[in-house]
Amino acid sequence: MVQTPETQKVAVSQLNLDELNQRFENAHPSEILAWCVENIPTGFVQTSAFNVDDLVITDILYRELKPANPVPVIFLDTLYHFPQTLELVKKATEIYHLDLRTYKIPDINTREEFAAAHGEALWDTDILKFHELTKIEPLQRGLAELETVAWITGRRRDQAPTRATMPIFEEDKENRIKVNPLANWTRKLSWAYAAEHKMIYNPLHDQGYPSIGDEPITTPVAEGEDERAGRWRGTGKTECGIHI
Repeated sequence: MVQTPETQKVAVSQLNLDELNQRFENAHPSEILAWCVENIPTGFVQTSAFNVDDLVITDILYRELKPANPVPVIFLDTLYHFPQTLELVKKATEIYHLDLRTYKIPDINTREEFAAAHGEALWDTDILKFHELTKIEPLQRGLAELETVAWITGRRRDQAPTRATMPIFEEDKENRIKVNPLANWTRKLSWAYAAEHKMIYNPLHDQGYPSIGDEPITTPVAEGEDERAGRWRGTGKTECGIHI
């Protein structure tokens, strides 16, 4: 029988995530992604902010595994990315021939238009609304339009205390599978992989930005600080809302 997205969803819903987490707890990310490509041939999507961890996953998918159906890569254009990030997205798309899917706020194309519609520096007055408009709604729309069964993140357990017990396979609130192939990796391992495979990366990583988000609310990180300390500094936030 030829599988449709509907029959594939039924198959995925029957997966035993506890068993998968036990099986792959000590696996290399390429093993985890290879299993996903084989067992989730449709509706498998990567979400990427084009940080080094995201690009490790992209490199494995597009250079090493090369599935017959390229895995779509969702990028959220918040309108507030650093210029270096946007240039990196362009370069990576060209190098890997990415199936890039960009999602943003509907009908708003510039920072000026965003400010006119929602006020100046919305991230200072209502950061939850800012993230809902620029990230959460566009991502959910993208996942729905792509009929997503399972989606990949670049999160690692060692990035923050809130991620310390994160499983490799989990279920999101829409009953899709969320795959965290780097869960058991470290920052050091990601950079070692990047060096070994001569990957491109965001030059801001060399300027004190281990985690890069929107320009107005991302700052360099001092020695000894958590690598995500420069995100939303002073707000008390540890996540933008996508992974809550």
